[in-house]
Amino acid sequence: MAPVELRHLRYLLAVVDHGTFTRAAEALHVSQPTLSQQIRALERSVGQPLLDRSGRTVLPTDAGAVYVDHARRALREIAAADAALRDVQDLSRGRLRLAVTPTFTAYLVGPLMAALHALHPGLDLTVRETTQEHIGEGLIAGDLDAGIGFTGPAVPGVTAEPLFVETLGVVTGAGAGSSGAGSAPLAVAALDGRDLALLAGDFATRARIDAYFTEQGVAPRVVVEADSALALLEIVRGGALATVLPDAVTLDRPGLSQVPLRPPLPHRTAALLTRSGGHRSAAVRAFVALLRAQVTERGLPPAAPG
Repeated sequence: MAPVELRHLRYLLAVVDHGTFTRAAEALHVSQPTLSQQIRALERSVGQPLLDRSGRTVLPTDAGAVYVDHARRALREIAAADAALRDVQDLSRGRLRLAVTPTFTAYLVGPLMAALHALHPGLDLTVRETTQEHIGEGLIAGDLDAGIGFTGPAVPGVTAEPLFVETLGVVTGAGAGSSGAGSAPLAVAALDGRDLALLAGDFATRARIDAYFTEQGVAPRVVVEADSALALLEIVRGGALATVLPDAVTLDRPGLSQVPLRPPLPHRTAALLTRSGGHRSAAVRAFVALLRAQVTERGLPPAAPG
């Protein structure tokens, strides 16, 4: 039995709608013998006649009437699918499921998502803040489309594309004793025993900070832990506590001051995370282009090539 093709359905509906093979062939721009041959092929495939050719007007048989109804619905669904694909490609609709490690929500994700929505308001955007380990798991499982994290040991199934260099420093409220941008570096020894608010211990940023303090032989007193960089900023903005976050979090935030540490915390490279070999939808491609543009516009230090 030959498979039924979409053209068979279109030919059948043309004959039913026009009432004769002659007019249907003219409308379809095919020869009448070709049309008749294709309709007979369709009838052989379904195993029964679909058209009554005995009168001056061709009419569907009882079986044909049922088949025609389903054929119309099938072609409507195909047309809707084609339209949906066009919508997705031109970003009049679609979705982006993004996950980021906590520090990026404090200075990058907000402007990025606002710009993406302004350009493509038909996109459904979902943003999660989680650990890099969970981002990798979500990408591999197909639950996420992209992530922003850091380069590091290769994770099977996940590709990390360098974006920019992120540096960490002490962040305080503007009136907490620092002089803001351009402040002289603070000796890390000054943090020994000082009360700090830091990210929770299951985040890579916190592990990096703890390792640095241990290496420098200082032991700040962590009195607040939070799983959100934005929460930390609000905590330190109006009080005496300090935190350690990326330098960039103080951009466009006059209520905060940033002071570099001496010696500096090791730099790290922010990265776009995607599933290795995975298809990049039009929404992901638009997001990546906008992300790279934002990195340049905000003056974030470029990652070293390679």
